[in-house]
Amino acid sequence: MEIRELGRPGDLGWVVAAHGEQYAREFGWDASFEALVARIVADFGAGAAGSRAWIAELEGRRVGCVFCVPGRDSTAVLRLLLVDPAARGHGLGTRLVATCVEFARTEGYERLRLWTNDVLAAARRIYLDAGFRLVAERPHHSFGADLVGQDYELDLTNRASRAVRLGDRPPGSG
Repeated sequence: MEIRELGRPGDLGWVVAAHGEQYAREFGWDASFEALVARIVADFGAGAAGSRAWIAELEGRRVGCVFCVPGRDSTAVLRLLLVDPAARGHGLGTRLVATCVEFARTEGYERLRLWTNDVLAAARRIYLDAGFRLVAERPHHSFGADLVGQDYELDLTNRASRAVRLGDRPPGSG
Protein backbone atom coordinates (compact mmCIF):
# COMPACT_ATOMS: atom_id res chain seq x y z
CA MET A 1 0.00 0.00 0.00
CA GLU A 2 1.18 3.46 -0.84
CA ILE A 3 0.08 6.81 0.53
CA ARG A 4 0.73 9.69 -1.84
CA GLU A 5 -0.32 13.30 -2.06
CA LEU A 6 -3.58 13.92 -3.87
CA GLY A 7 -3.02 15.54 -7.24
CA ARG A 8 -3.39 13.08 -10.08
CA PRO A 9 -6.20 13.48 -12.61
CA GLY A 10 -9.33 11.81 -11.27
CA ASP A 11 -8.33 12.02 -7.58
CA LEU A 12 -10.86 14.71 -6.65
CA GLY A 13 -13.70 13.01 -8.51
CA TRP A 14 -12.82 9.67 -6.94
CA VAL A 15 -13.03 11.16 -3.43
CA VAL A 16 -16.55 12.45 -4.10
CA ALA A 17 -17.82 9.30 -5.82
CA ALA A 18 -16.23 6.90 -3.31
CA HIS A 19 -17.73 8.74 -0.34
CA GLY A 20 -21.17 8.95 -1.93
CA GLU A 21 -21.26 5.29 -2.93
CA GLN A 22 -19.71 3.86 0.23
CA TYR A 23 -21.83 5.81 2.72
CA ALA A 24 -25.01 5.03 0.79
CA ARG A 25 -24.11 1.33 0.75
CA GLU A 26 -22.97 1.06 4.38
CA PHE A 27 -25.28 3.52 6.16
CA GLY A 28 -28.09 4.33 3.72
CA TRP A 29 -27.11 8.00 3.52
CA ASP A 30 -28.66 10.01 0.71
CA ALA A 31 -27.12 12.21 -1.99
CA SER A 32 -26.95 15.22 0.36
CA PHE A 33 -23.85 13.61 1.90
CA GLU A 34 -22.20 13.31 -1.49
CA ALA A 35 -23.07 16.99 -2.12
CA LEU A 36 -21.36 17.95 1.16
CA VAL A 37 -18.26 15.99 0.15
CA ALA A 38 -18.31 17.69 -3.26
CA ARG A 39 -18.33 21.13 -1.57
CA ILE A 40 -15.41 20.17 0.69
CA VAL A 41 -13.45 18.82 -2.29
CA ALA A 42 -14.24 21.93 -4.39
CA ASP A 43 -13.02 24.18 -1.57
CA PHE A 44 -9.84 22.13 -1.32
CA GLY A 45 -9.38 22.30 -5.10
CA ALA A 46 -9.47 26.09 -4.89
CA GLY A 47 -6.08 25.80 -3.19
CA ALA A 48 -6.20 27.16 0.37
CA ALA A 49 -2.74 27.64 1.88
CA GLY A 50 -1.96 25.16 4.65
CA SER A 51 -4.05 22.40 3.05
CA ARG A 52 -2.96 18.95 2.00
CA ALA A 53 -4.67 15.69 1.05
CA TRP A 54 -3.51 12.13 0.54
CA ILE A 55 -4.69 9.16 -1.45
CA ALA A 56 -3.97 5.58 -0.41
CA GLU A 57 -3.42 3.10 -3.21
CA LEU A 58 -3.31 -0.67 -3.23
CA GLU A 59 -1.86 -2.25 -6.36
CA GLY A 60 -2.38 1.03 -8.23
CA ARG A 61 -6.06 1.37 -7.22
CA ARG A 62 -7.35 4.19 -5.01
CA VAL A 63 -8.59 2.72 -1.71
CA GLY A 64 -8.50 5.58 0.80
CA CYS A 65 -8.01 9.26 1.49
CA VAL A 66 -7.75 11.97 4.11
CA PHE A 67 -7.66 15.78 3.93
CA CYS A 68 -6.13 18.38 6.24
CA VAL A 69 -7.42 21.94 5.85
CA PRO A 70 -6.96 25.12 7.85
CA GLY A 71 -9.53 26.00 10.48
CA ARG A 72 -9.55 28.98 12.84
CA ASP A 73 -7.14 30.05 15.57
CA SER A 74 -4.11 27.84 14.79
CA THR A 75 -6.39 24.84 14.26
CA ALA A 76 -6.31 22.41 11.34
CA VAL A 77 -9.27 20.24 10.42
CA LEU A 78 -9.06 16.57 9.46
CA ARG A 79 -11.68 15.83 6.80
CA LEU A 80 -12.90 13.03 4.57
CA LEU A 81 -11.12 10.02 6.03
CA LEU A 82 -12.17 7.02 3.97
CA VAL A 83 -10.91 3.46 3.57
CA ASP A 84 -12.47 1.16 0.99
CA PRO A 85 -13.96 -1.96 2.64
CA ALA A 86 -11.68 -4.17 0.51
CA ALA A 87 -8.60 -2.47 2.01
CA ARG A 88 -9.65 -2.50 5.67
CA GLY A 89 -7.80 -4.42 8.34
CA HIS A 90 -4.31 -3.41 7.22
CA GLY A 91 -3.89 -0.28 9.36
CA LEU A 92 -4.47 2.02 6.41
CA GLY A 93 -6.86 4.34 8.29
CA THR A 94 -4.32 4.64 11.09
CA ARG A 95 -1.57 5.49 8.58
CA LEU A 96 -3.73 8.10 6.85
CA VAL A 97 -4.60 9.78 10.17
CA ALA A 98 -0.94 9.68 11.27
CA THR A 99 0.06 11.34 7.97
CA CYS A 100 -2.51 14.09 8.56
CA VAL A 101 -1.40 14.59 12.19
CA GLU A 102 2.25 14.83 11.20
CA PHE A 103 1.47 17.35 8.45
CA ALA A 104 -0.58 19.53 10.83
CA ARG A 105 2.19 19.42 13.42
CA THR A 106 4.87 20.26 10.82
CA GLU A 107 2.79 23.19 9.54
CA GLY A 108 2.74 24.62 13.07
CA TYR A 109 -0.92 24.09 13.90
CA GLU A 110 -1.63 23.88 17.63
CA ARG A 111 -4.75 21.71 17.36
CA LEU A 112 -6.32 19.28 14.95
CA ARG A 113 -10.11 18.96 14.99
CA LEU A 114 -12.57 16.75 13.21
CA TRP A 115 -16.31 16.20 13.00
CA THR A 116 -17.77 12.73 12.58
CA ASN A 117 -20.86 10.75 13.46
CA ASP A 118 -21.25 8.09 16.15
CA VAL A 119 -22.16 5.36 13.64
CA LEU A 120 -18.60 5.47 12.26
CA ALA A 121 -17.21 3.22 14.99
CA ALA A 122 -14.04 2.08 13.17
CA ALA A 123 -13.01 5.66 12.43
CA ARG A 124 -13.73 6.68 16.01
CA ARG A 125 -11.36 3.96 17.28
CA ILE A 126 -8.63 5.28 14.96
CA TYR A 127 -9.12 8.83 16.24
CA LEU A 128 -9.06 7.77 19.89
CA ASP A 129 -5.96 5.63 19.34
CA ALA A 130 -4.27 8.66 17.75
CA GLY A 131 -4.92 10.70 20.90
CA PHE A 132 -8.00 12.67 19.86
CA ARG A 133 -10.54 13.38 22.58
CA LEU A 134 -14.29 13.86 22.26
CA VAL A 135 -15.13 17.52 22.98
CA ALA A 136 -18.79 17.80 21.89
CA GLU A 137 -21.70 15.62 20.84
CA ARG A 138 -25.16 16.52 19.51
CA PRO A 139 -27.98 14.73 17.71
CA HIS A 140 -28.96 15.89 14.23
CA HIS A 141 -30.89 14.72 11.19
CA SER A 142 -28.69 14.78 8.10
CA PHE A 143 -28.11 12.71 4.99
CA GLY A 144 -31.54 11.11 5.43
CA ALA A 145 -30.70 9.65 8.85
CA ASP A 146 -30.93 10.45 12.56
CA LEU A 147 -27.33 10.75 13.74
CA VAL A 148 -25.20 11.94 16.63
CA GLY A 149 -22.49 14.31 15.46
CA GLN A 150 -19.23 14.28 17.36
CA ASP A 151 -16.40 16.80 17.53
CA TYR A 152 -12.92 15.51 18.37
CA GLU A 153 -9.75 17.47 19.05
CA LEU A 154 -6.05 16.64 19.28
CA ASP A 155 -3.70 19.03 21.08
CA LEU A 156 -0.59 19.10 18.89
CA THR A 157 1.42 20.98 21.52
CA ASN A 158 0.88 18.25 24.14
CA ARG A 159 4.04 16.21 24.67
CA ALA A 160 2.13 12.88 24.85
CA SER A 161 0.42 13.53 21.51
CA ARG A 162 3.86 13.88 19.87
CA ALA A 163 4.27 10.10 20.23
CA VAL A 164 1.50 9.63 17.67
CA ARG A 165 3.49 8.92 14.54
CA LEU A 166 3.25 6.17 11.99
CA GLY A 167 2.63 3.07 14.07
CA ASP A 168 3.47 4.63 17.48
CA ARG A 169 1.06 5.04 20.35
CA PRO A 170 1.12 7.45 23.26
CA PRO A 171 2.22 6.06 26.63
CA GLY A 172 -0.50 4.03 28.34
CA SER A 173 -2.64 3.55 25.22
CA GLY A 174 -2.13 -0.20 25.08
